[in-house]
Amino acid sequence: QVQLVESGGGLVQPGGSLRLSCTASGIIFSVGTMGWHRQPPGKQRELVARITPGGDTLYADSVKGRFTISRDNGKNTVYLQMNNLKPDDTAVYYCNAESIASNRGPLYNLWGQGTQVSVSS
Repeated sequence: QVQLVESGGGLVQPGGSLRLSCTASGIIFSVGTMGWHRQPPGKQRELVARITPGGDTLYADSVKGRFTISRDNGKNTVYLQMNNLKPDDTAVYYCNAESIASNRGPLYNLWGQGTQVSVSS
């Protein structure tokens, strides 16, 4: 019953900020690399950022300097702080865990339900 549960999306004006959260629920021993992906309207899903258990990060060029990914391993939670949002950031944002060690064994490539981020004036 491991799930990724997202929150924090919403509607903001250009230049505004949002913070997304994603928590892995269930009986979990550890979570591997986690990331945020987004799917703009009419576009394919793309990687936004990822973070390893040790805190190493990777960002898409389009969000460098504006977004910050972080995680709390004790809470099995990953965050995405989004600053200076632009209309092109409008998308459904999905949390991803590349692997999760649970009481049911290892799980791979888990996705959250998605949360809408809309940037518009």
